[in-house]
Amino acid sequence: MGKWKRSQAYADYIGFILTLNEGVKGKKLTFEYKVSEAIEKLVALLNTLDRWIDETPPVDQPSRFGNKAYRTWYGKLDEAPLSPLIWSLVRQEQSHSFFWKTVDLGCVSPPGHEAAFAAFLCCLCKIGVLRVDDQIAIVFKVFNRYLEVMRKLQKTYRMEPAGSQGVWGLDDFQFLPFIWGSSQLIDHPYLEPRHFVDEKAVNENHKDYMFLECILFITEMKTGPFAEHSNQLWNISAVPSWSKVNQGLIRMYKAECLEKFPVIQHFKFGSLLPIHPVTSC
Repeated sequence: MGKWKRSQAYADYIGFILTLNEGVKGKKLTFEYKVSEAIEKLVALLNTLDRWIDETPPVDQPSRFGNKAYRTWYGKLDEAPLSPLIWSLVRQEQSHSFFWKTVDLGCVSPPGHEAAFAAFLCCLCKIGVLRVDDQIAIVFKVFNRYLEVMRKLQKTYRMEPAGSQGVWGLDDFQFLPFIWGSSQLIDHPYLEPRHFVDEKAVNENHKDYMFLECILFITEMKTGPFAEHSNQLWNISAVPSWSKVNQGLIRMYKAECLEKFPVIQHFKFGSLLPIHPVTSC
């Protein structure tokens, strides 16, 4: 893990995350931004994956979780006639690793898949497919659509996370939307961290902010008092400002995701994200 933390890949990846974090600061999801052809193609790819879910309904089985129809859906990734450039990057740089290969998620921690997708987007930036003026669209258009597909997979095939920290973890499946979502809320005129545990505030504002959309999804998927099923988030609601929440989540992401072997063990390295140490200027 020490080699990974000192690598050029780590520096480039975390730099990419922080650049996007700064780009979406104080902006709603409904903020007007440029949508390039490359962004549209990525969204079209995700739309295709979403449609396959509709075409691959769950099958009847004794087990409640991990519906085996997911394997059929996943198998279509090998058969799809998608954009050669996009698909070559998916295969060569991050493989299919931003999707769960096993039906019960038994091999990799879900934040590792999220990191693989973010790394895929980082690679597209490094080769010039995505550019500086695509930054907002990367988060609001592409990554948000990715979240919708992931949530649909989780609900349709009743996916269970591997390596969940239960009530002490931030979320079973995602982390980055909490970082970027808290950045969106920095200096908000009236929404404070304490409001995200307020059902009315979440219902009225979730379409504008990724963080609140995450909270809404959690409340839809889990039962019981919020403080019991999402204790870590409950504690975060007591932080006085979104800026402090954002800074704390970035530190937590580094410590609890990027510096954990079960999360990073399947991360792909190559010419775009090399494992060699950071080169000094």
